[in-house]
Amino acid sequence: MTARVLVVDDILANVKLLEAKLTAEYFEVITAMNGADALELAQRNQPDIVLLDVMMPGMDGFEVCRRLKSSPQTMHIPVVMVTALDQPSDRVQGLDAGADDFLTKPVNDVALFARVKSLVRLKMLTDELRSRAATSETMGLLEDITEDPSVSQPPGRILLVDDPDGSGERIVSTLEDDHSIEVFDDPQQALFAAAENDWEMIIVNLNLSNYDGLRLCSQLRSLERTRAHPILVLVEPDDTARLLRALDIGVHDYLLRPVDRNELKARVKTQLRKRRYAERLRSNVAQSMEMAVTDSLTGLYNRRYMEGHLGTLVNHAAKRGKAISLMVVDIDFFKAVNDNHGHDVGDEVLKEFARRIRQGIRGIDMACRLGGEEFVLVLPDTDMSLAYAIGERLRQSIAGVPFEVDKKAGPLSITISIGVSTLEQADDDPDTLIKRADKALYRAKRDGRNRVVADAA
Repeated sequence: MTARVLVVDDILANVKLLEAKLTAEYFEVITAMNGADALELAQRNQPDIVLLDVMMPGMDGFEVCRRLKSSPQTMHIPVVMVTALDQPSDRVQGLDAGADDFLTKPVNDVALFARVKSLVRLKMLTDELRSRAATSETMGLLEDITEDPSVSQPPGRILLVDDPDGSGERIVSTLEDDHSIEVFDDPQQALFAAAENDWEMIIVNLNLSNYDGLRLCSQLRSLERTRAHPILVLVEPDDTARLLRALDIGVHDYLLRPVDRNELKARVKTQLRKRRYAERLRSNVAQSMEMAVTDSLTGLYNRRYMEGHLGTLVNHAAKRGKAISLMVVDIDFFKAVNDNHGHDVGDEVLKEFARRIRQGIRGIDMACRLGGEEFVLVLPDTDMSLAYAIGERLRQSIAGVPFEVDKKAGPLSITISIGVSTLEQADDDPDTLIKRADKALYRAKRDGRNRVVADAA
C-alpha cells in the first residue's frame, strides 16, 4: 500500500527519521516543521494521513489537529499524534481535538506502519464514498451532506463482548448514560446476535479466556451485516503483536488496559461519528443510483434503465428458449386531464396510475415510464396469452375505479390502451418487440381506445 504522509515536527532530526522510515516503505512523504505550514500543506496536498508532533512552539499539535478537523477540506484526513506524552488525559485531549490515534516516542517501526496502513485503508474507503457522493451533488441529484462535528449525536447502539470477570461492568457503567449497550460473554452467541441486530459499534476483549478474540474480529469482518461496523478492541499494554494483527484484520481502534473512562468515552464518540457519516455517504450513493434509474414522479424505472436492461432480459430469454412479452401502455386522452384540471392533477393521476401498475404486476416484471403518459411493462416467462390476460386485468383495474386524486377535480374516469408483443424468434431484439407493441398500441387507439390489442405479426 502506498500513500501520501504529512510529517509535522519542529525538530529536524525527528522529521528526517520518520521521513526515512516511511520512504523506505514506499510512502510519499511531505514535511512541515510548524503548525502553520502543516495546515497550508494539508490544504494544498491533501495527504492520506498526518503524523503530528504535539509539543511544538507557537501552535501546538492539539490546535493544529482541531483546525484540520474543523475544515471541510481536511476533516477526513486521519491524524496520528506522535508524542512523548503518555498519560490518559493527554490522549483524551487529543481525541477531543479530533486525533485518530497516538504513537509514543520513540516510535516503534512495526506499530508505525501497521497504524498508518490501517488508517489509510479506512480513509480510502471513505474517500470512494465521498467521491461518489460529490458526483451526485454536482449532478444536482442530492444535497450536500458535509459532516458537521459540532452537531450533537444521538445515543449509540453498542455490543460488548467480554469475559464475565472482565472489565464489562466498568465499560457499561461508563457508557450506559449516553448509549445503549448490550453485553455478551459467549463469543459465538455474540456473533449470531451481531448478524441479526442493528448495532452501530462492537467492543471486543482481545484476550477472551475461552475464545480467540482475533478470530472473533475476523468473523465480524467477514459478515455482510457487520463488515462496516467499527470494532474497538481492549488489549493488554504488552500485547503488541496481537494488537498489530487486529489492526491488520481491520479493527478500527483500541484501548489499553486498564481502561480509562474518559478515553473510552472519547474513542466511542469518535468511532460512532465516523460510522454515521460513512452510513450517510453509503445511503447517499445508493439513493443517487436509484435516482439515476427511476422516474422521479412515479417511482417506476426510467427509459434509461429500460434501454440498458431490456436487452439483457431478451437475450436471456432467447438463449434459454423462454417466453418474454412486452406491453406499451398509453393513458387515453391524458392531455385533456392536464388542460381541464392542470398539470398538478395530471401528475397525481400519473402517480396513482403507477401505483396501480405496481399492484397489478409480479415481482419479476419490470415497469418503466418512457415519458409523458406512455409506459412499458416487460413480462419475463410470459407468453402472449398470459400477457394479454395481464394487460386486460390491468385495463379493467384502471377503468373500473375512478381516480380520486383531487377534491376540486372530483372522481376522474381514466382509461388506457395497451399494445402487446412477445418474443417470436431467437434473433428478435428489444427494438423489434417495442415496434410490434407500438403497432398494436396504434391499432388499439384507432379502434376506439380503452382496449388491449395483441401484435399479430
